[in-house]
Amino acid sequence: MLTLRDAPAPLVPSLETPDLLLRGPQPDDLPAAAALHQQPGFYRFLGGKPHTEEDVWRRMLSQLGHWAMFGYGSWTIEEKATGQYVGSVGFFDFQRDLTPSLKGTLEGGWVLDPRLHGRGYASQAVQAALDWIEPRFPTARLTCIIDPENVASLSLARKFGFQEFARTTYHDAPIVLLERQR
Repeated sequence: MLTLRDAPAPLVPSLETPDLLLRGPQPDDLPAAAALHQQPGFYRFLGGKPHTEEDVWRRMLSQLGHWAMFGYGSWTIEEKATGQYVGSVGFFDFQRDLTPSLKGTLEGGWVLDPRLHGRGYASQAVQAALDWIEPRFPTARLTCIIDPENVASLSLARKFGFQEFARTTYHDAPIVLLERQR
């Protein structure tokens, strides 16, 4: 019988901020994550439609897959005060079919429960993720894509040194491409 002591070290490093725990996704996160993906304020800029529980589960598996394949990926954001799943933050290589290409870059992304907007949680999460990734991948180009109507996310990106370098379409919708100036 396999015991917890026999389990390998965690695939995803845990990070802490004053209010948040950034950790790997866990199966128990699925109900809360699926519920968030049903909220219009949450999915509005993530394809504009709610995501099924199956879609959310695949997203969680993809998060772990990035860690396994590349040594980086996305963290689940847990609010320390409540222990609740409240979003995710991290870096990806989605091999997106867009021009100009982001292939070969570390594409940053973040989503947070809308009820927590304005508390500085997104800033804490993005800062922790950047503090972790930059020393480990010091020469990597850091990019992100953001819906042009997502003013809050564009503002957050600019706060952390991301600057627009192109506009294009992705899945038939306009998108802003940004890269972090170091």
